[in-house]
Amino acid sequence: MTFINPRHKVKLFAGNACPALAKNIADKLQQPLGAVEAGKFSDGETSVHIGETVRGQDVFVIQSTSYPVNDNLMELLIIVDALKRASAGRITAVMPYFGYARQDRKAKARDPISAKLVADLITAAGANRVLTMDLHAPQLQGFFNIPVDNLLGMSVLTKYILKSGLIGEDFCVVSPDVGSTARARSVAQRLNCPIAIVDKRRPRANAVEIMNIVGDVKDKVCLIVDDMVDTAGTMVLGAEAIKSAGAREVYACCTHAVLSGPAVERLANSCLKTLFVLDTVEHETPVQLGKLKYISVAPIFAEAIESIYAELPISKLYE
Repeated sequence: MTFINPRHKVKLFAGNACPALAKNIADKLQQPLGAVEAGKFSDGETSVHIGETVRGQDVFVIQSTSYPVNDNLMELLIIVDALKRASAGRITAVMPYFGYARQDRKAKARDPISAKLVADLITAAGANRVLTMDLHAPQLQGFFNIPVDNLLGMSVLTKYILKSGLIGEDFCVVSPDVGSTARARSVAQRLNCPIAIVDKRRPRANAVEIMNIVGDVKDKVCLIVDDMVDTAGTMVLGAEAIKSAGAREVYACCTHAVLSGPAVERLANSCLKTLFVLDTVEHETPVQLGKLKYISVAPIFAEAIESIYAELPISKLYE
């Protein structure tokens, strides 16, 4: 990897959402994080001050919009606005986890399309480009009128799992629902193994009922593949259904470990052996769960930032 020449006009800034990941990315690029003070006024309003010049610079702002979602989103918007008003040359919002991505259409009458609203807010704040990972729905890229680079977290997870020793003739990839089939099929092709699908229905938000298993999982080592784990209802019920169908062992992997509400307790009491996750989401209190195995996305984000800065194609990251 050719590191950025420190004499060139590029700067990295980070909000409060994912400081450890931001530091790791900066270290990979051999660049310091820029001086920014992001806090709150006494009434809860977000306060931001950029502590160094950015005039004409190529600026990257690293900030996931994870819990507390609204605070982190406003912090990102205000940092971007401050950089724009300080005459930054180009501003890239680096969002390892893109919140508000699940409401991407009107599922029923009078629903909002929150993902489109957030896309408009980021653009209006002054971002010239967005760099993110595994959008909940890839078509969200079309909600923006600026370039969006959507990195593939599954490629990072697949490389790790290939080295884990789990892969064998009895290995099977499982999609937790029909909507994730394309993602699971892509992983199965990379791992050269069969695929199964958990058929489910969702009577209401964050509630899941398992219907049946499509495919053969009997006596197999199964890997559930999803883009995120929020309350872990889908993941845990899917694992139980797979185990009941005769699977020998059940593992899971996902890009975004949101882990809200009862997620940690559910996972701890589940039949899952290990849950492989990427570090796109940082929690205010570190999650204490032996089944979690974190894999860093700092290397791929660092390479993507370097490619954007150097005007090189992102696709080379997957070659």
